[in-house]
Amino acid sequence: MAIYSLLLDIIKLTMAGIGTVWVAFYLVKPYLDKTERLRILELKKAADSQTLPLRLQAYERLVLFIERCNPASLLIRLGGTTLSATELYQVAANEVREEFQHNLTQQIYVSSRAWVVTRRLKDDTLNLLNNTLQGLPAGATGLDFSRAVLTNLSQLEDNPYDLATGLIHKDLDELFN
Repeated sequence: MAIYSLLLDIIKLTMAGIGTVWVAFYLVKPYLDKTERLRILELKKAADSQTLPLRLQAYERLVLFIERCNPASLLIRLGGTTLSATELYQVAANEVREEFQHNLTQQIYVSSRAWVVTRRLKDDTLNLLNNTLQGLPAGATGLDFSRAVLTNLSQLEDNPYDLATGLIHKDLDELFN
């Protein structure tokens, strides 16, 4: 009998201990969860304070890229009145490619949507330059090429460079809201 009584006391004490631990855990758990959420929030805040300037700089560089590869500014910046159409095309296409390569790492800090638009804009710019060159007669001058590119650009329903800049502004608005 003593063994059964001892065994019963052990079971009672074990059950009481398990019950006490269970109640204590569920009383302390909300506090631990809140502490963990606050810690995560502090880490995010610290990370944001370090990455926000980098993200803003990346968006700034994308806007600069868009402006620099816009044929309206690209062709003026390159001049090219003394070059042939083919030579001006090569210089302009190389300029767009180099500018894109120079900004390639910015994709780390911007949204994937902004990067896709930037990459697409580069490809569309190169296609515009190439298609315009293909449409010119042999012996065309750089001035003829510039005029044809700007004419082709003006015939587009929406200016892709303005649309891309608008998307970047939208991304920045979302970043701060």
